[in-house]
Amino acid sequence: MTIREALRWASSFLEEKGLEPPVAEWLLRHYYQVNRAKLLMILDDNIEHELIERLKTDLNRHAEGSPVQHIIGYEEFYGRRFSVNEHVLIPRPETEELVVAIQELKQKFFQKERVHLVDVGTGSGAIAVTLALEDESIDVQAMDISEMALHTARENAEKLGANVRFKHGDLLTPILEEGTRVEVVVSNPPYIPLSDASSLAVHVREHEPHLALFGGEDGLDLYRRFMEQLPRVLKETGIVGFEVGVGQARMVEKMLQTTFPHATTEVKLDINGKERMVFAYGKMTK
Repeated sequence: MTIREALRWASSFLEEKGLEPPVAEWLLRHYYQVNRAKLLMILDDNIEHELIERLKTDLNRHAEGSPVQHIIGYEEFYGRRFSVNEHVLIPRPETEELVVAIQELKQKFFQKERVHLVDVGTGSGAIAVTLALEDESIDVQAMDISEMALHTARENAEKLGANVRFKHGDLLTPILEEGTRVEVVVSNPPYIPLSDASSLAVHVREHEPHLALFGGEDGLDLYRRFMEQLPRVLKETGIVGFEVGVGQARMVEKMLQTTFPHATTEVKLDINGKERMVFAYGKMTK
C-alpha cells in the first residue's frame, strides 16, 4: 500500500464516522515528521506495515473520542509546537488573533517601553509563551488554578526558550497578594455555559478539562469576578483583552464599560466573522 492509498482509506474511514477527514493527513505528517508539501512529494512511496497498524489504532482512538492533538501530543500555535494533554485546553486558531491584537495595542500605548503582562488561566501557556517570544519588551507572568496545567505550560516555555514566570492561583489572586500592578491583563477564561455541555463534541466534552471549559450557568462567572479584581491590579494606563464565547461579547463589553468608565472598549471579530474578542484600554481608573 502506498501512502496515498493509506491516506484515501483513512479519510474514508473518518468520513463514515462523521469525523474530519484532514485528521488522516495530520497523523501521517506526524508519523513521517514532515510538512504538507513534503507529504505530497512522498505520496507514492510505500507505507510500512507498522505504520498502517499504528494508523488504524490511532484512527480508532480518535473515533472513540480522543482529540487528534492528544494522540500526537501537540498542537501548532503561532507557528510553534505546544505540547498538550488532558490537563490543558487545546489552543485554537482564534486565540492567535487575540495575541495579535494585544501586540498591536501594546505598541499603540507603550511603543518599546517595558510593560508587565499577566496571562490568566494560561493552560498550555500558548498566549504567555507566544507574547514573551514575539516581544521581548513584555515581561510576562502566567497563572492558572491547575497545578497540572502549570506543569505543562512550564515545559512548553522551557522547550521554546520563553522567559515566563508562572504562578499558581485563582484568577488574579497572586498579583493581589503581592500588591503589585501591571499594564496588561489578557485571558481566555472558561466561558462555555453549563447548559451547553451536552451539545459539545465528545472530543471536547470528555477529553478537555472542564475547569478550562465551563464558566457557570451563563458562561460569564469568570468575567464577573475579573471586574472585581481588575481595578486593583491595573495601572492608570492599561490594556485588558478577553476571548469570549459566541453571543457574550456585548455583555462582557458592558461589564468593562461599567468597571472602567473612562477607558475605550472594543469588540473585535475573529477570522470567521464572530464577535470573539473584547478589549478595554486607555485610562483604567474609576
